[in-house]
Parts: sequence; C-alpha cells; structure tokens
Amino acid sequence: MSDSLLAACGLLSPSVAGQALALDYMEEEQQRQMTIKAANVSLYYEHENRPYVINLIDTPGHIDFTGKVTRSLRAIDGAVVVVDAVEGVMTQTETVTRQALEERVRPVLYINKIDRLINELKLTPQKIQETIVKIVKDFNGLIEMYAEPEYRNAWKVNLVDNSVALGSAKYRWGFTLKIAQRKGVKFSDVVAAYGEGNVEDLAKTVPLHEAILGMVVEHLPPPHIAQKYRIPKIWRGDLSSEVGKAMLECDDNGPVVMCVSNITVDPQAGIVATGRLFSGTINSGDNVYLIGARSSSRIQQVCIYMGPNREIVGSLSAGNIPALLGLGKARAGETISSTQDIVPFEAVKYVTEPVVTIAIEPKYSRDLPKLVDMLNRLTIEDPNYVTKIDQESGEYLLSGIGQVHLEIALTLIGKTGLEIVTSPPTVIYRESIRRPAGPFMGKSPNKHNRVFISVEPLDPQIVDLITSGQLNDSLDRRTITNILREHEWSAEEARNVWSIDPHGCILVDRTKGIQYLNEVKDYIISGFLSAMDDGPLTREYVRGVKVNLENAELHSDPAHRGPAQIIPMVRRAIYACLLSADPILLEPIMKLVSKAPTEMVGALTKIITSRRGRILTIDQREYVIQVEGELPAAETFDLADIIRSSTSGKAFWSLPFSRWAPVPSSMLSQLVSEIRRRKGLPPEPPRAEDFIDRE
Repeated sequence: MSDSLLAACGLLSPSVAGQALALDYMEEEQQRQMTIKAANVSLYYEHENRPYVINLIDTPGHIDFTGKVTRSLRAIDGAVVVVDAVEGVMTQTETVTRQALEERVRPVLYINKIDRLINELKLTPQKIQETIVKIVKDFNGLIEMYAEPEYRNAWKVNLVDNSVALGSAKYRWGFTLKIAQRKGVKFSDVVAAYGEGNVEDLAKTVPLHEAILGMVVEHLPPPHIAQKYRIPKIWRGDLSSEVGKAMLECDDNGPVVMCVSNITVDPQAGIVATGRLFSGTINSGDNVYLIGARSSSRIQQVCIYMGPNREIVGSLSAGNIPALLGLGKARAGETISSTQDIVPFEAVKYVTEPVVTIAIEPKYSRDLPKLVDMLNRLTIEDPNYVTKIDQESGEYLLSGIGQVHLEIALTLIGKTGLEIVTSPPTVIYRESIRRPAGPFMGKSPNKHNRVFISVEPLDPQIVDLITSGQLNDSLDRRTITNILREHEWSAEEARNVWSIDPHGCILVDRTKGIQYLNEVKDYIISGFLSAMDDGPLTREYVRGVKVNLENAELHSDPAHRGPAQIIPMVRRAIYACLLSADPILLEPIMKLVSKAPTEMVGALTKIITSRRGRILTIDQREYVIQVEGELPAAETFDLADIIRSSTSGKAFWSLPFSRWAPVPSSMLSQLVSEIRRRKGLPPEPPRAEDFIDRE
C-alpha cells in the first residue's frame, strides 16, 4: 500500500511498486514480510489541482511493536486504519484505533484484500457488499466505544462521505464510493476483472493512491485545524500563554515547541530526534532546550526523512515532522523548545508492557563493551526494550513485549557481527501485597538513625496511570496533586508524595516536623526506589504498593546520617513491611483472540483450558468463529506451534498483553523457589523477621 502512494508521488518507479516495500527497508522486514519500525516520508500530492504535503508514517501492525504506533500517533493528526476484508476488525484494529482516539487522531478506514473475498471465499458481488457494510459497522462500533462524546458522531466513517476506501494493495487498485460512481466501476466489474485476468486494467482505471490520498485530503485535518483540539489533550500548560496560543494556532512565528516521537541512532551522525513541530520555525544552528533532560543543545542539522534516507532542508515550519541532529540527550517523549520555562507534553501512554526476558552475554568477554553499547542503542531507539544487570550473576537481562520483539533485538545485535549467548526466554513477574502492614522500624547500620514505615496496596487505577506514564516524577507537584485528588486522595497526602516508581508504586511522607528530614530526603527516596526495583521475594520489580514514611529519628551530626546509613535502613524497613503484608507474585496474562473455521473451535478451546486459561467469548462470525480467551504468558512459549498443528494452519490469532494477575496460591511457593534458583539465590525467600529491627 505504501509503495503505491510513493509511486504516485514520484518517489518510486510504478513498475516495482508492491514488490519494493520501500518503507519496509530493513532486511528483516523484507524477509518476514512485516513492518517492524515506523518509517516516515513526506509526500507532495496534487488533488483536484491543489497541491498538498502529506506527512506519512508507516507503522507496524504486530502487537509486539505497538509502542512504535503509540509514539508515532503523537506526531500525526489523522490515521488510515487498514483492515483485512476477510479477517475484519480484529484485536489489533481495536488497539490502534483506541490509541488514535485517545490522542485525538482522526481515523479513516481502508478495507484491504478485497481480492481474498473473490479468490478464496468466491463471494458474489452482493455478498462482498454485505461483508464491507459489516466491517464499517464494526469499525464505527470502536469509535462509539472509545471516542470522546464531541467527536463520536463526527468521526464515524461511511461509504457515502468517502471516509471508507476499499481495494487490494497487492494488485494496486482501490476506490471510494465517489470514485466508483465517477468512473462507473461496480463490484461486478471487480469480480469480472479477476475472473477474466484483467486486474491490471482495474489498477489503471481506479489506482489505489487516488482513493487513499483523496480520502486523506478530504477527511484528515491539516495541522492548524487539528492542533486546536489536540493541544488541550496532550499538553497541560496554560493555553492562554504565548506558547499555548502559538501551538493552538500552529504559528510559524511563535516559540519553537516540538515533541520527539522517535529516536534513531545513526552510526555516523549519532542521535537523530524525529517528532512533531507544534509551533515556531526550527533552523539549523538554533539553540533549544530539552525540557525533560534539563539541558540545552545546538541543532546541527534540520532534515526530513524520506523512508530510509534523511534529506537536509535547513529549516522547517510548524506542522511538519523534522529530524534533528545534534541533540545527544534527546529521548522519545522529550519536549524541545526555544523557551526554557515550558510545561512538557503529556507522557505517551503505552498499552502493553515488557513481559518476556532473556539473559544475554557476549561469547567472548572482550566484546562486553560492544554488547553494552548495542543494548543502550536498542533501548534508546525503542523504549519498550528494558535492560538490567542481574547483580547476583552479572548477566545482562533484556526484556521485551513478546518473543518476536526479542527475536528482532537479537537479529539486530547479530548483524553487527557480535557473537552472543542467550538463555531461553522466561516470563517477567512482579511482586505485590494483598493487605496493609506496619509500621515497622528500620535502624541504620550505625544504630544512630531510625525510620518507621508502613505499606498498603495501591488503587489499581493509580497503578495503571503510573505504568502508562501518565503519572510520574517528571510532572510538577501541582499536576501530581490534581491527578491524585481526582482519585479521592486527601489534599494533604497528595501534596506529600515524595516519589513515584515507574513500575507502579508511590512513596508518601506522613511525618510532621522531623528535624533534618529534608537533608536526607533524597537518600530515603533512593532507598524506596532501590527496594521497589528489587523485591524481597524474587528480586523482581514491586508493583501496586503505597509506601508510607510514618516517622523518623535522625542523628544531629550529618556524618552519621549519610547515604550509607539511610538507604539500607529504608530498604530493611520496606522489606519487613512487604514480607508481612501477605506478599504475592503477579504474572502477565495474555489475551488470545483467534479466528478459525467452525470445526476448529474445539481445538482452540482445548488449547486455552489446558494451559491454565479460561474462555471469555465464542462468537460466530460470517465465515469464521472467533474465540477469545485469557492465559498466562508462562504458558505461551510454544503456543504458535501448537495452534498451527492443532488447526492445520487455518487459525489466525493474536496475543496482546491483558493484565497482571496473582499467581495461584498453590503454585506460589514452588515458583518463588524456581525463580530464586534461576537467579542464583537460596531457594527459600527471607522472612519478615530477618528485617525487623528491635528497640
């Protein structure tokens, strides 16, 4: 599909469009026939004798790369959602549509692979039309469900107003209702073209690009219109300020304000920061501030991406998607501005988390620095990769959203010539608690300081806000307080939040008038973050815990209350609380959505129920049956092979992350021992008594 659009705009030879996969330029993408990274290109297109610039980002469809879709949505105002005519609206369709609507990105619909309805299902023209009407209805159901009330009806798609296109990207034809009527094309003509082998003539009569780009121009808003309703959603600053007004108007002459949506590490040029310029004009040589990194940098080059290539343009105005060189500290989500005092953009909300991990080490110890550099590059380019050093074994751990996500990482590492050794993939767990506990006292190693800490389970809605990035330490105190007040926290407690751990925990100060407390505040926060990163049961991250600092007794001499005294004291007190609060392990639960012929439903339900799973729904669709179920991620490592063999390859399925859930009590003890052994720890976890300090 992207090839057809590029060919229409003169960026690709029409003779190779469809085979070139110009925006899937990585070797791995070409081999796997799937999009792995987001590629952007600027298209010049004339529609009804008017010229337009269309900034296109081709994003992945696979659930393991949903993070790239999330980040790309921040840079765009409209989305063409592509749906398979046979499979219809599927889980990933729902996921990306929900993501788009949450960012106030307007969707239009392209129903692809109409040829499958003709060649595979042998449908009549009447049946094809019925199938299309049903897909449009299902898609509008998503808009009804996820769009905000003021956009719900305005953004629904339909054939009559040409916000729905249909065709076959493989054979490079497509049309909207308006194009079909203007050119006299009917469904019977499409069926006849395939029957008579005249598909090439169809592509000449109704070329795909006219339908897609025409639909984009007609329905997707230009930046100066879209920013009026998008900025209030993605930026919490003062809309009546100079910066706020400039962004609402997409003012070329306003202060520079840009949100970074993607980072690429170029071997020669270094960090390349790509994103949406919401205000101002950005030029090579400009000095800008990186608000999150709290630093200033000078822009070396202003470029635009044309697929794999960067073109130097020197200057770009508001509404465009610049690629900037020279900003070494920039990361995805960063706010770049010519003004230092500006509220950053809202954090990007991810719909899934890393749940699978592998241990990785170089085959030859001399290559360790090279491996570390490569892992750093991976996590900079894709924040959904997480790396961590196992303190016990010294291994480097790489976590990803799924097995395909990790496979791609290993492939990219291998292409550098680095030989590595990896462990089999394992599931990531989280530690949590079922009930409140404490306060427990912790003493510093020198016995001169005391701290009293309690814990309690944290509201799941707050946990979701934290783990999605919407509630974090980079926000100003007023914003954090307002968010917590909306969730029924008292004003005093909301104001006294000291730290927010990104995995879903909060530290609250409940003390009154403690001497020297401000001088050791940073050490207490370090102790809290250290304990949350390294839970006492299995050394996994802690999730969903509120840690309360109830009281403290601190020595008057600063030499006796340094970090070496305060940090371990806080850790011990928190561990005593966690181990006394009915500790549990949380495991990732995946949602299996599968479509298959009716006779395969028994095989699918058996697979789910035999793997500690449960069936959610079984729906009869027109040509297939859809089975939805949940099962633990730990039971999914050989799932692809099992489903393929059990259904003779006739099932089409996806496995998105659903939620975290407690490990069954009957399995908890054995699982804790297994994880601890794997990490080189004693099989028996510590007891609360091991950390409780007595008077």
